[in-house]
This record gives sequence, C-alpha cells and structure tokens, in this order.
Amino acid sequence: MSAKTQHNNILYAIIGFASVVILVAVIGFFTLGRDPELIQGQVEVSEYRVSSKVPGRILEIRVKEGDYVKAGDTLAVIDAPEVRAKMMQAQGAEAGASALEQMAQNGARKEQVQGAYQLLQKAQAGLEIAEKSYNRVQRLFDEGVMSAQKRDEAYANYKAMEATYKAAKSQYDMAVNGARQEEKMAAQAQHDRAKGAVAEVNAYVGETVQLAQMDGEVSTIYPKVGELVGTGSPIMTISMMQDLWGTFNVREDQLNGMQVGTEFTAFVPAFNKEVKMKVYHMKDQGSYAVWKATKANGQYDLKTFEVKARPIETLEGLRPGMSLIVK
Repeated sequence: MSAKTQHNNILYAIIGFASVVILVAVIGFFTLGRDPELIQGQVEVSEYRVSSKVPGRILEIRVKEGDYVKAGDTLAVIDAPEVRAKMMQAQGAEAGASALEQMAQNGARKEQVQGAYQLLQKAQAGLEIAEKSYNRVQRLFDEGVMSAQKRDEAYANYKAMEATYKAAKSQYDMAVNGARQEEKMAAQAQHDRAKGAVAEVNAYVGETVQLAQMDGEVSTIYPKVGELVGTGSPIMTISMMQDLWGTFNVREDQLNGMQVGTEFTAFVPAFNKEVKMKVYHMKDQGSYAVWKATKANGQYDLKTFEVKARPIETLEGLRPGMSLIVK
C-alpha cells in the first residue's frame, strides 16, 4: 500500500469519527434538550418583636423558644423599681390636687361661715343703731335744738356703719359661696393633670408585664433572667406561623409573563412534595449587584425581581427557611 493511500484512509477515518460525534451531539440536543432552569426561593414568615417601654431587669421569662402562644399570654415580667417610685409620687400629687379641688368646691369651713355671719349680725346691729341715732339728731336739728356739727357727726357715723355692714356682708357671701369660679376651674385642671400623670405611670407599670399581642411561635429569646434591658430593647421574637409566604429572586428573562395573581407550583425538598402558590407582590431589586450584564454579546442587561407568593393550599409542617424550587 502506498503512502498516499494510507494517508487517505486515515483522513477518511477522522472525518467519519467526527461525523459520528456531530451526529450524536445533534441527536442528543434535539432528543434530550436542555435542563430547565431552576429558581430557588425560601419560606418566610411575619414576625414581631416583644419589647418594653421601660428599662428594668428581667425578673421572669414564662415561655421557651418553640412554644406556641396566644394573644394575651404573659411572656415576661420586668422588675422596674423606678416605675413604682414614680407611681407613689404621682398618687401623692393626685391626692393633694384632689384635696385642693374639694376645698375650692366646698368653700369655707362651717366655723368660718359662722364667724362671718356673727360679724354680719354685729355690723347690722351697729348700722341700725347708727341709723336711728342719725334720724333723731336730724329731727332735733330740724327743730333748731341741735347743732349742725352734731348732725354731721351722726351722719358720718351712720355712713361708716353702713360701709362696715356692706363689708361684713361681702365677707359672709364669700364664705358661703366659696372660691371664685376661676379658682375652682384652676383647681379642677390641676387635679386632672395629676390624674393624667397617674394614668401615664400606670401605662408604664403595665409595660413591666409583657403580653403576646398576636398568636404565634416563640422563635428567639434574647436576654436571660436577671439581665438588664433598656427602653425598646427586644426581649423575644414571635413568628406568626399563619402568615407564611415564599420569596424568589427571579431574573426578568425568567419571569415568562409572571405577574401579580399568577399561580404556579413549587417543589418543597423538605417534604418531597409540591405546593401551589399565588403571586401577590413583585418588586425590582434596584441594585446593580443583581443585574446580569449581556451587553458584551450585543444584547441588554437583565434585572432581577423579588417575587413573593403565598401558598394556596396548606402544607402541614411548612416552616420559615425551607427551600422552594420552581422550574
């Protein structure tokens, strides 16, 4: 066999092998196709943090992580001696303001009213005597047997006793009527202010006992018994297990017409089951970190959207943090 023939045989063999490889690849591409792209999300849950408006020391924690609590259940008790001291101050101020208001409303004491009445009687008797004396002196003056000086002195005494009577009458009326209307209103306002201070401290006292606001599961407890907590410091986190949803980060070329109200099926690896879900929220991530640059290929940049969906059907045991797979 010549060298040329041997060379042709090798060339034919290479071409035949390459043809077989290409044929197999084409058949595999059209028969098997490409693996579907998977979108992975996770289950999330609504949470609220339990915290106090007053600083204090954790006296008691009545629940454990994982406990299911109902609205109104006692979660923790805080020792706040400063609040108790403020309550004593507020109650003392209210008692004082109440006494002042009562005094303004009741007016003077009975003894004071009686004393003012006696002074009024005395002034009235003096006025009557002064008036009679003046009338006698006036008649004598008219008859010409009394000097004008004596008549003037009697008249001045009569007017003085009249003024004394009016002053005594005013003192008696004031004792009977009590304080002025403005003083009564001021005393009432002071009392209302003191009652408001007591109500405010009562609200702080209520904050020393932390109650569950809604049903849920205790997911995290932060302080230990005996530790100090400040105003607004979280004591524990409650997960509202009835409010679950799934969050997915979906590139816009994978949305495939997905919109609010769209229903789809997600696979839950933890149970090896599928669950139907419905989209209720879509929002662009708004960050370049979630863009996929394709301009190098002469195309466009792809943005990522946050898609949230709630389960349409109940899947027992579904918990936050579990994976959700969507093809």
